[in-house]
Amino acid sequence: MNSTDSNPAILVLEDGAVFRGYSFGARTDVHGEVVFNTSMTGYQEMLTDPSYAGQIVVPTYPMIGNYGINPEDTESRRIQVRGFVVREECHQPSHWQATRTLHDYLAASGIPGIGGIDTRALTRRLRLAGVMMGMISTSLSPDEALRKLSILPRYDDTDFVGQVSVSEPYHWVPENPEPDFRPSYKVVAVDCGLKFNILRLLRRNGCDVTVVPAFATAETILGFKPDGIVFSPGPGDPARLGAIEGTMRGLIGKKPIMGICLGHQVLGRVFGGGTFKLKFGHRGANHPVKELATGRVYITAQNHGYAVDGGSLKGGLEVSHINLNDETVEGFSHREFPIFSIQYHSEASPGPMDNVHLFGQFIHLMDKEK
Repeated sequence: MNSTDSNPAILVLEDGAVFRGYSFGARTDVHGEVVFNTSMTGYQEMLTDPSYAGQIVVPTYPMIGNYGINPEDTESRRIQVRGFVVREECHQPSHWQATRTLHDYLAASGIPGIGGIDTRALTRRLRLAGVMMGMISTSLSPDEALRKLSILPRYDDTDFVGQVSVSEPYHWVPENPEPDFRPSYKVVAVDCGLKFNILRLLRRNGCDVTVVPAFATAETILGFKPDGIVFSPGPGDPARLGAIEGTMRGLIGKKPIMGICLGHQVLGRVFGGGTFKLKFGHRGANHPVKELATGRVYITAQNHGYAVDGGSLKGGLEVSHINLNDETVEGFSHREFPIFSIQYHSEASPGPMDNVHLFGQFIHLMDKEK
């Protein structure tokens, strides 16, 4: 078993707090924005979610790695987090699908983990003070790490979408395609930090999907002759994505549009909405969201650090969903155009799956237009 004595590591926050533990995964130094996730399962999906680019992630669940790593539960082509902070790392997983340990998975990708951390104390600090920059190190003293952290680029000043998006368009087909698949719709998914489960669920609803880079032009997207367009989740500050706003403006009223998470935020900005940074964000699988039209409450999966100012929306957008924890905007729709968006993750993965029906709503919009 790993121990603090044999593999010491530290996590240093920009406010000077130091958390000591042991190193697992890759023995390397990294910096990033330190955030927490309240999901009880799904660490592999968490690690491979592109919305975590540039961040050091802290699961609040105390034991991580107990069911190992398998080939089925990845949400992108690589691990996306900068670092991983856990209370206890399980080095002997038990699950019939597991092919390797969490330690091996991180080590093979050059991603450091730090275990033995009081994640309750760390999470409480982030809730009270807000998310902040931090550094995991196996080679520096706390003072050296803090000095280095002060001169490294900050999360809010970096364009992560360009780092996680694909560079060229591609036609998506699952590894084991259905032999009798006959698509009813053509969809373009704009990859701002796309999770594979969005593609899986679109295909399950009869969609043939082409994925394009985040900064593809409206002309390029329309050139694929889609029945509808999905703007995906992704990392970072939506205010930095003026080019994607321009693309959206060129598509308004021409095709049905669905925005998810970052796509929702950028769409809000297109219609005059401001965006702001949340104190500690919404990350986890237990966030209650109310649908205003029906009063129904859904439990949602979320992963975002920014939100749309609902009071600033213009041009026909109206708020459709709110977060019951803090009353932030969780969705809106357009009164005239076939457009809707959600702040939470309808694709969930690993769960809860309460909101996959929203892909059916997108199908309905395409049916009406066709």
